[in-house]
Parts: sequence; structure tokens; C-alpha cells
Amino acid sequence: MSPVLEKMTIDEVFDAFNQLRVLIIGDVMLDSYVWGKVERISPEAPVPVVSVQRRELRLGGAGNVLLNVQALGAEAIICSVIGTDGPGDMLIGQLCDRNLNCDGLIRSDSRITTIKERIIAGSQQVVRVDTETDKYITDSECRQLIAKAKELTPTCDVIIFEDYDKGVLSKEAIAEITNFANEQGVPTVVDPKKRNFLSYHNASLFKPNLKELREGLKIDFDIDAREEFEAVVEELKTRLNLKGTLITLSERGVYIDYNGQQHRLPAHVRQISDVSGAGDTVISIAACCVALNMPPQFIAGLSNLGGGLVCESVGVVPIDKQRLKEEARKELFSSNGSPSK
Repeated sequence: MSPVLEKMTIDEVFDAFNQLRVLIIGDVMLDSYVWGKVERISPEAPVPVVSVQRRELRLGGAGNVLLNVQALGAEAIICSVIGTDGPGDMLIGQLCDRNLNCDGLIRSDSRITTIKERIIAGSQQVVRVDTETDKYITDSECRQLIAKAKELTPTCDVIIFEDYDKGVLSKEAIAEITNFANEQGVPTVVDPKKRNFLSYHNASLFKPNLKELREGLKIDFDIDAREEFEAVVEELKTRLNLKGTLITLSERGVYIDYNGQQHRLPAHVRQISDVSGAGDTVISIAACCVALNMPPQFIAGLSNLGGGLVCESVGVVPIDKQRLKEEARKELFSSNGSPSK
């Protein structure tokens, strides 16, 4: 396990990422892209005919978190349940092609692998076809998932719960894995969705966005009213007995309440091309920083920087570690080279 590092230079922080093992538990899926051009309308129905020019498969869902963690230099380990179908074979191929650790992957004869197919003509998405189930995995598969997670947890520095409401994570699995991780001294960082929002009791860091916070607690509030917003965050922490929370506020930046500190950081002014995948980058950076016991303001600041950087690219892309390091050197580190407290 990584030692507690109280004061590090920028190079030491980014080098320390290379020593981490990160366990990602949740819904992993395939993203399929079909690019082509439209030159006519179908005679069968008033729809465009797309003449295919190329196809591409990418990792989606928790897979994008794997890629971001790997891009930071850490070892990313997936723990999930997928089908024994063709898309499942292709998903494993994608993981292996990228040298990602599949030790926690379980295959199910009764479950289909999620694949999201996007048909794109020029720069316009024509249609998306989702082949998936959101039913919970079976009791037997849940026990296998918990056993795999418990087997891998003692060898890891942090756990990320990457929940897309597709059924891999249940209330029971979340509770048992989190409690075991706490016993082992392994922090848990959560990227929640609606169905299990209030199931992540005793987590180390809980990262909803503003919409998820409102919907999860069923509370409306004025984000610009400081006391009102901070009261909602305190209610979230109390209801789930959280050590801390990191709220992403879109164009308003981020807010962190962790280890007894509260900080609200503005978003950096950027040329935004695509916000897709920004949350995956934020959770990946935050988890690695939590594993290194970095100060709350630094956790929020580096995560905020990374989320903004990937928004400058079109499509879902993992973070560029060198560029993030250069930005962090300018924005987050004091003149003596140590992270701001």
C-alpha cells in the first residue's frame, strides 16, 4: 500500500500515480461507432441511408475510467459481470489490447453485454442503438462479484465504484464491499447514479454532479446560495455517513467537503468541444489523489483541471498525463514546487 505522503513536489505526485493499483467495480460496456455518409433517402421509409466508411469499437462505461486511470500511470483492474456473448468477447479483446487487468471480470451465461452503437453521418449522429439490460445480476453472480472484490481489495490502493445503473452493483454488494474495504484501510470513491444513490454508506469520497445531487436527495436548492448549498451537502454526508464528497458543478467548477475542509473552485476558462467522459476523468484523478492522501483542495483542483482538459477534445478521450502535469504546475503548485493546501 502507498505510504501517507504529506508534502510532495509535482514530479513526485505524478510519479507516485505509477505505483498505484486501482480497483474499478461497476458497469463496463462497449461503445461502437459506425461512420459513413448520406446521399439518399431510403425508399422503404423516410430515413437516411448511411453508406458505411469505417467502424470502431471503444471501451465505454467503467471502461473509460479504466483508460483514465491507466493514462495516469496506475494499474487499472476491472471487476464486473459481462455476458458470454459476442460483444463480451469483443469487450475482453478491447481490454486485452490495452493491457488492462481483467482479474476481476466474471462472465455470465444469462446476461447480455451492454453495447451502444452510434451511427454517424459526417459529424451528425443519426441514431443510437442500445443492446443492454438493466436487471440486477443474479444472486450467484453477486456473490462471485463480492468474492472477487474481496480477493483483490487488499492488493489495491483505492476502489472506484463506477455505477451506470445497469445492474452489476446492488445495495448488498455495495455495502459488503465497502465495509470490507474500510476494514482493510482501502478508501472507496463513488461515481453514483440514481438507482443506488442512497446505498453508498460509509464511502470515503462521493462524487455526484449537480443534477444527481438534486435527484438523489429529492431536494431542490439554489446553487448560488452558499449556506443553502452547504446545508444540502451536509445532509448528504450525514445520511450516508460519508468521509467526504466532491460535487461537480459543470461551468461553476467543483466543490469539495473532505477531511474537515470545504473548498469551492471555479471552472477554468476553456474552449469546450465535448463534455462526454469528463466525469470519468474527474473520478479517476480524484481516486488516485485520495489513495495518496493528498490535501482536499489539491484533490478538487487537479480533478477540476483534468475534467476541463478532456472537454477540449471531441469524443470521449482519456486524460493526457503530461498536459495535466504541465497545467497543474502552473495552476496548483506553489513557488517551492509543493501542492497547495
